Amino acid sequence: MKTIIRNPFITSGYVSADYFCDRRRESEQLMREVMNGNNLALVSTRRMGKTGLIRHCFLFPEIQKNYYTFFIDIYDSRSLRDLVFALSKEILEVLKPAGKKALQSFWECVKSLQASIVFDVNGAPSLNLGLGDIQTPANTLDEIFRYLGQADKPCLVAIDEFQQITGYAEKNVEATLRTYVQHCNNARFIFAGSQRHIMGNMFLTASRPFYQSVSMMHLGSIPLEEYAGFACTHFERGSKTIEKETVAAIYEQFEGITWYIQKVLNVLYDMTPERGACKVGMVADAIRQIVDSFRYTYSEILFRLPEKQKELLIAITKEGQAKAITSGAFIKKYKLASASSVQAALKGLLEKDFVTQEMGTYQIYDRFLGIWLKESY
Repeated sequence: MKTIIRNPFITSGYVSADYFCDRRRESEQLMREVMNGNNLALVSTRRMGKTGLIRHCFLFPEIQKNYYTFFIDIYDSRSLRDLVFALSKEILEVLKPAGKKALQSFWECVKSLQASIVFDVNGAPSLNLGLGDIQTPANTLDEIFRYLGQADKPCLVAIDEFQQITGYAEKNVEATLRTYVQHCNNARFIFAGSQRHIMGNMFLTASRPFYQSVSMMHLGSIPLEEYAGFACTHFERGSKTIEKETVAAIYEQFEGITWYIQKVLNVLYDMTPERGACKVGMVADAIRQIVDSFRYTYSEILFRLPEKQKELLIAITKEGQAKAITSGAFIKKYKLASASSVQAALKGLLEKDFVTQEMGTYQIYDRFLGIWLKESY
């Protein structure tokens, strides 16, 4: 059954192929890799659409019929226990509709979680699991991989924001996972990540455990022509029109990053009356509406930032694409304290994801926050 929604420009989650723009080539590549038995590292900047692409591919009939698919996002995880907790919950949720036999297989492997799995009067299971119930994450991880290795269908496991494991409290998590992945012949893994330099180091450095263990795939921007066609089609279905120049203006301002384009199109679609036309002049109003909706949040964020981090964030925002930010010229231009204080502030901003770094260039991560900062400072 087709999913019908009021606004076709989705800004959260994945609904269906109808509301998913393009990515035919990337979908084919991802499908080809995992179905040919390869593990995959999927890398791009955040908000480019990695999650949507994976969920889109997981719903293809040939995947749905022949594989179990598990997807976890570990962006907020801080330890191996967090990862094991997320994976345990996801496997149980996916296996629920598959029937008792599939669940029994998981149940028999994962002994350490049995006390946390309860069945209702109809025999339907639920996982009454808290982080504290995972007493020995390493043992539970071993059991989970034992299940993946003997499941009655091959498994596809996608781990989003995979670079987070490099900051876990436990040592040797990379090496541990690499060993399990290497010996698990019944499962294929998609390691998705948005911090490109960290992901690159993990998979392309000879001394790291995951070196040469995956196919690498980079997710770039959807071509403008494809996005314009997608937008025009959905406006027309709603008895509205949008000029291609309007889509081009949004695309250029946000450098082709999927989420920002979707967000602005979502507001423009709502602003455009039935049988009305969405013109270029409306883009500024849509962006103003979005930035205004975040104004209080942004004020709070800035208020909580240490002063040196705040000053550097504003400087990077004003520069646009900032290079050599510890140089005397940059420090003088933006009246910053010193190279050492810039270095310390930068570390904090990178850890909090306020700025992104690529090949020595720094940019503000949240483009709407950037617009607000430029207006306010």
